[in-house]
Amino acid sequence: MSSNPVRLSPLPPPGSLISILDVVYTHSKSSDGGDLYVTNPGLPFIHLLAVENWYEREWFVAHREKLKGTSAVYKVPTKNVDGEQLMLVVKNCRVGEDVPVETRTLFEFINAEFNSPWEEFALVMEMREGKCGPPETRIETQLPLAIYVPPGTMQPWQSGRSYEKINKIHARHPGIDLDILRQYKLIYRWIDGQDIVECFADAGVGPADLPKHLGAVTAKVVDDMAQKGFAVADMKPDHIIIGEDSVNQLHSLPGDESGGVQRRINLLHALVEQRDYAVIDYELLIRTAANEEQTIRGRRHSYLAEMRDRFTPATFPAHLKPVEIFGVPYVYGVAESTGGQLYVVGCHPNLFDYFLPERWRRTPSWKLSLRSEIFYTVTKDNIHIVWRTSRVGELPADSPDARVGKIAEFGFNSPFEEIAIADYLSKNGVPSVYMRAIYRTGSSKLVEYSDSSRFDSHADILAPDGAPVLCPDHDYITIRGYFNGPDHWVAEQNGPLYRPLDLMQAVTNAIITKEEKKQLFDIVRQRLKNIGFDGSLLEANDMLLAISRNGEFLRDEEGKPEVRICNFELIRKV
Repeated sequence: MSSNPVRLSPLPPPGSLISILDVVYTHSKSSDGGDLYVTNPGLPFIHLLAVENWYEREWFVAHREKLKGTSAVYKVPTKNVDGEQLMLVVKNCRVGEDVPVETRTLFEFINAEFNSPWEEFALVMEMREGKCGPPETRIETQLPLAIYVPPGTMQPWQSGRSYEKINKIHARHPGIDLDILRQYKLIYRWIDGQDIVECFADAGVGPADLPKHLGAVTAKVVDDMAQKGFAVADMKPDHIIIGEDSVNQLHSLPGDESGGVQRRINLLHALVEQRDYAVIDYELLIRTAANEEQTIRGRRHSYLAEMRDRFTPATFPAHLKPVEIFGVPYVYGVAESTGGQLYVVGCHPNLFDYFLPERWRRTPSWKLSLRSEIFYTVTKDNIHIVWRTSRVGELPADSPDARVGKIAEFGFNSPFEEIAIADYLSKNGVPSVYMRAIYRTGSSKLVEYSDSSRFDSHADILAPDGAPVLCPDHDYITIRGYFNGPDHWVAEQNGPLYRPLDLMQAVTNAIITKEEKKQLFDIVRQRLKNIGFDGSLLEANDMLLAISRNGEFLRDEEGKPEVRICNFELIRKV
């Protein structure tokens, strides 16, 4: 395929560079108050990508051309700026919507879901780079130029979801999936040429023979992509583009009276065989199982090493900030996919991407409690986490339980208090689970708060954006590690790890007796009391044991089964 002319990139403005899933963007506010994220390949065209030069309403409506497909995809030229113009492909991201694919594809890719804009660009960039598979095999794509996020949020009817579906999502994952009501427009460079279906039609292939030829070339492209470690869950022949030069060559062949149809057919097959094509449409682009396993293994290895060294000071990129709240250091940044805020415990900025909401918000999860919104999941980076919706600002439901009055009097700890308490307990001889991050949703909180005490006490604690870190208008999610052994030990293991089990489950499964449960429970509460904390509101399911595959306990220095606290919302300093 013909290569595009090379143009030198301008230097990005200071402080505008951000990295999301290993892709570097130049971020700026657009003239309409939205956000524009321009990739390195898009930087030479940044003046053309300004929204007023392609998305200004009258221009966009007058010049856009709807492309075929089930999603909103348009071909649109930019305005002429200083004698330059660029043809764009602009598509709306469909992350979070149901995938309307055929039954065969559903069975083949049973868990297929639309990529977030950041995931889509990361995968396309990775496939273009071509490190996986044979080096002589290259997969050409449209050039990813920019992601544009218009100001404001969509209504559910605009996002392709009904109110009923939104309510169901919220019931399962409160405060999280509603963030995807933001709108995203992915901007690619247009490729001059024709799709392979049009090429075969122009070559003179009739309807009876067309499926045979399309099946053969599609299978070849699927195989090429698989060699490079990628697949598309809804791969279609019209996603295969033959470049303009090759199309012109096709049209220059003599007509049917001299065997032209067969020569054109042969040429098209030869072009695909020589990989002289490009693949378009990446919203269902995924890695193959082997590539995914290798990628996840590498990322998990890096994660464990970086998590082990998370409190070692490191250099911060401009888009992330170090903050300290209640004595705990965090890496602070904006989750660009949702407009939310993310606080990752530690001083290592490389850990930030692992806890972006798109890495864990839509992976299969298991609810761990009937009474609170706490879930276990494995992230897209194969990291086992437990996330919990904070109840800060809420009051307990009316109940004759004596605990309710005490909880109402004291209130639920804020996420920042929870992590500070967990950190203090761990440093003072009371084992606690590893708290990893706090995510503040970008969407507004649907349930009004009843207890303002924490919002009042946190009012003077400000985030780097100048606003209070605790805001009653948003939900907060605490993320902790799924405890399977001490961090330093897990980082060195290749074999089986420990399995956590709370004290109540341990009794139910006859691993310990009720008397042993009471003894262990009392030991923990006494340790809390010894260092000045009240743990009277803790319950047996707030404390974990760790069991090996051989049924052996993780033990403390005294040889007793180590009991680790996993819930800090009701522990208070005396």
